[in-house]
Amino acid sequence: MKQLLRPALLCMSALWLTATVHAAGPETFKVSEFTFKRPGSWDWVEVASQMRKAQLKVTAKDAKEPGEVVFFFFGPQSGGTKANVDRWFGQFEEGRDKINAKTDEKNVGKVKVTYVSAEGTYKSGVPGGPTTSKPGFALLGAIVEGNEGSVFVRLTGPAALTKGARGDFEKMIEGGLK
Repeated sequence: MKQLLRPALLCMSALWLTATVHAAGPETFKVSEFTFKRPGSWDWVEVASQMRKAQLKVTAKDAKEPGEVVFFFFGPQSGGTKANVDRWFGQFEEGRDKINAKTDEKNVGKVKVTYVSAEGTYKSGVPGGPTTSKPGFALLGAIVEGNEGSVFVRLTGPAALTKGARGDFEKMIEGGLK
């Protein structure tokens, strides 16, 4: 009996190790001309859409659900910074004046980054498709203007989780530009 169990246990251990390594994902990843380093406590998520170039999951013990970080890159035809900032703010049910909408431009070396933040009832879903209202959510975004086009990075999740992840988010963005 022991001889039969040993190969089965070894196989199960190998499968568990493979799944664990696969779920961990890469420590660094490239989007357009930039290489970003994933914060150690954030999980890698396999992308399910060609529009998404990378995706991460942010968790916190007291959060009702995880946060989602998505990287987008469309090349030079991205629609510009202002249009995308307006679109992100438009993903909230409340008007721009009620979501504490903020933008902040920063130069990191030779790269311009526009940070975006808002808080309210987020309309989660695919653009143009049905949405799910998520009250008490926040958005933290970064638009990184590169030579090949802008990279758009958006973190959405429960407000407390998103605010708590801001330092890691900015460190990940700015570390990829050096």
